[in-house]
Amino acid sequence: MSGNRAAVRYAKAILDVATSKSSALEVNNDMTLIAKTIQNNAELALFITNPTLKLQIKYNALLEVFKEATAVTKSLFQLLLANKRFELLEKVATQYTKLYDEANGVQLATVTTAFAMTPELEAKVLVKAGTLTTKKVTLKNIVDPTIIGGFVLKIGDKQYNASVANSLLTLKRELSN
Repeated sequence: MSGNRAAVRYAKAILDVATSKSSALEVNNDMTLIAKTIQNNAELALFITNPTLKLQIKYNALLEVFKEATAVTKSLFQLLLANKRFELLEKVATQYTKLYDEANGVQLATVTTAFAMTPELEAKVLVKAGTLTTKKVTLKNIVDPTIIGGFVLKIGDKQYNASVANSLLTLKRELSN
């Protein structure tokens, strides 16, 4: 839990610095790339969290892997080096993107489908999402074959279930009564 709190604090600090330097969007792009890279590369995740490696080695490796990063992002690496908290990098990057989206009126919507979304389905989901929130919506697709077809849309604490599995369950309840 303290790791999450610390990650939020680091993310807020970096967002403040990035905003003051008018580079919040570029830093958000960096943070999105960092989070995805660490999530998709188990070796990098293990490397960053390995307590036996010297911090300077981790720092140099991050500078090499993310050499196109902005100066603000590189200053985060320096801060994590100074505070010996490299294991928080992925959480900080994820929290930064959440805070950035929140500050810019963007809300993440999770869409669960039985298959990867087609552009037509994505358009339908965005229309439905527009009725559930006034913010701009970005979609995150999760594939779950158990819903059979349709989609389940979650925005904040609201959920819209247009799945075939839900329709079948509703029909089953009606027939059993």
